[in-house]
Amino acid sequence: MSGWRLTLATALIAIAALPAQAGRTCEAKPPTALSVQRSLDLAQRTAQALDASGAEVVVIGRAGQDLSRWQLRWSHLGLAYRDGGAWRVVHKLNQCGTALADIYRQGLAEFFLDDPFEYRAAIAVLAPEVQARLRPLLSDNAWVARLHVPAYNMVAYPWAQTYQQSNQWLIESLAMAQEPRADTRERAQAWLKVQGYEPTTLRIGTVERLGARISAANVSFDDHPNDKRFGGRIETVTADSVYAWLERSRLGERLRELR
Repeated sequence: MSGWRLTLATALIAIAALPAQAGRTCEAKPPTALSVQRSLDLAQRTAQALDASGAEVVVIGRAGQDLSRWQLRWSHLGLAYRDGGAWRVVHKLNQCGTALADIYRQGLAEFFLDDPFEYRAAIAVLAPEVQARLRPLLSDNAWVARLHVPAYNMVAYPWAQTYQQSNQWLIESLAMAQEPRADTRERAQAWLKVQGYEPTTLRIGTVERLGARISAANVSFDDHPNDKRFGGRIETVTADSVYAWLERSRLGERLRELR
């Protein structure tokens, strides 16, 4: 399936040679015929639902990891847009085993062909005015890379600029599309605060934090305020919090789940 990947023109959006992941485990194992078929089936059902929606841009999510411990259902988001007769997904992926990430442009099949925890998808159709602003921008390689930071941290603090995780890139880019003056991460985050975005607070103890930091290159807590960090209150941008915010702010419709 790697032949379906479109290599983007700019250096900031180059497809990395290393495997990439976001919202799933980084375990190297070849796909089975069954997993490929299930991914393709989910991609087809999603494409049919997107076509029927009449939308041009949606926020699409997948269940890459089991996050039920934190009462979360979705692990990773992308911006799916209609490109002629097909759907493309622009999203940020972490290079496995590293603290780096890139922006990718993929088809629906490849978006789901990623060893998910569950074969289900979430789509939230964005408000018409949001779609109108985003659609032409999503085809612009330079624009989608504008707020991208390669330094990846799975639990990046939402109001800092040291690192950036996948869902964080998405909402910061959405902010820039809505407010062109929000052309830096700091300004985009300020816009998100004004618009009422609320991150998820994860309860993570000291031992668990230390273990994660030592064992995983893509997990760090040093960008979090000390009072929250040492209190085990780790705030980060989750897919569930983004979906809730889109509906609450009326920037998007209530998510629809596909299996």
